[in-house]
Amino acid sequence: MARALVIINCIILAIGNCGGPLIMRLYFNNGGHRIWFSTFLETAGFPIILIPLLFSYLNRRRSNNDEGENTRFFLIKPRLLMAAILIGILSGFDNYLYAYGIAYLPVSTAALIIASQLAFIAIFSYFMVSHKFTPFTINAVVLLTVGAAVLGMHTENDKPLHETHKQYMIGFLVTVAAAVMYAFLLPLVELAYQKAKQPMSYTLVLEVQMILCFLASLVSLTGMLIAGDFKALPKEAREFKLGEAMFYVVAVFSAIIWQGFFLGAIGLIFCASSLVSGIMISVLLPITEVLAVIFYHEKFQPEKGLSLALSLWGFVSYFYGEIKADKDKRIQEEAQLNSLPRRTRSTEC
Repeated sequence: MARALVIINCIILAIGNCGGPLIMRLYFNNGGHRIWFSTFLETAGFPIILIPLLFSYLNRRRSNNDEGENTRFFLIKPRLLMAAILIGILSGFDNYLYAYGIAYLPVSTAALIIASQLAFIAIFSYFMVSHKFTPFTINAVVLLTVGAAVLGMHTENDKPLHETHKQYMIGFLVTVAAAVMYAFLLPLVELAYQKAKQPMSYTLVLEVQMILCFLASLVSLTGMLIAGDFKALPKEAREFKLGEAMFYVVAVFSAIIWQGFFLGAIGLIFCASSLVSGIMISVLLPITEVLAVIFYHEKFQPEKGLSLALSLWGFVSYFYGEIKADKDKRIQEEAQLNSLPRRTRSTEC
C-alpha cells in the first residue's frame, strides 16, 4: 500500500510539475498580464480535494456505525491546523514569486532556477528534520545540482524579445527567491507532520493540503483585489489571443493541473520525506525542458541534453541507494530473528 501511494503521488506530481509551468506560460504568451490572478490559479483547485475526503468520511462512518461511534468529517486537530494555516500563508507569497518569474522568463530558464532548490532542501532538511545523508543521497544531490548549473550556460539567448534586460533580471532574481522559499516550506511541512501529536494518515494529508491551498488562495485574492485584477480580467478575457472561451478553459485547467503538483509534493513528504519530494521535482526538470522545446519552440542547447543525462543519473543513484538500504535493513532484521531461537536453545541447555 505504501509503495502504491508513492507511485500515485509521483504520477500526480509529474503531471503538475510539468504541466503547471507550461499552461501558466500559455496564459502569459497569449495576452495574460495579471500576476496575482495567475498566482490564484496555482491553488484555486483545492475544492477538488473534497471529493476524496467525502469518500474517506463515508468509509469511516460506515466502519464507526458498526461500532456505535460518531464520525467527524475532518480529522485535523488545532496544533496541525495552526501549522497548516501558517504554511498556507507563506505558500501564497511563494506562489506569487514563482508566477512573477514565469511571467518574464522562458519555461526552460525558470525550471532551471527552480531545480537549484534541491540543494537548499537538503540543507533545510538536515537542520529542521534531521534527515540523514547517505553517499547515494549526496551523489544524487550533487548530480542534480550540477545538472541545473549546466543548464545555466547560455541562458541569455533565451530572453524573450519583447522584454527588457531589467525585466529579465528581476524575473530571474524573484524566481531564485521562490526556489529558496519553497525549499524551506517542504521541510516545514515534514516538521509539521512530525510535531502534529496525532497519527498521520493520507486522509489527514489531504486535509492539510486543502487548508494550505485555501489560505494561499486567500492571499492571492487579497492581492487581486489590491491590484485591480477583478476589474481587468473581463477585458483581458475578451482580448485573449486564443479567444475568450479558451481564456476560461486555460484558467480551469491551470487550477486543476497545479493542484496535482502541490498534492503530489506533500503526498511524497508523507510517504517518504521532503528531500525525496525535492529530488522528484528536480528529476522532472528535464522533461519540462523538453516539453517547453516542443510546445513553445524554445532552444535545446547541448547543455540541456547533458543536464538531462545528469538528472537521470542522479535519480537512479538516489533510488538505488534507497533500495540497497531497504535490502540491508531487511537482512539485518532477518538475522536478528534467526538468532533468537539459537539463544533460546542455548539457554535451555
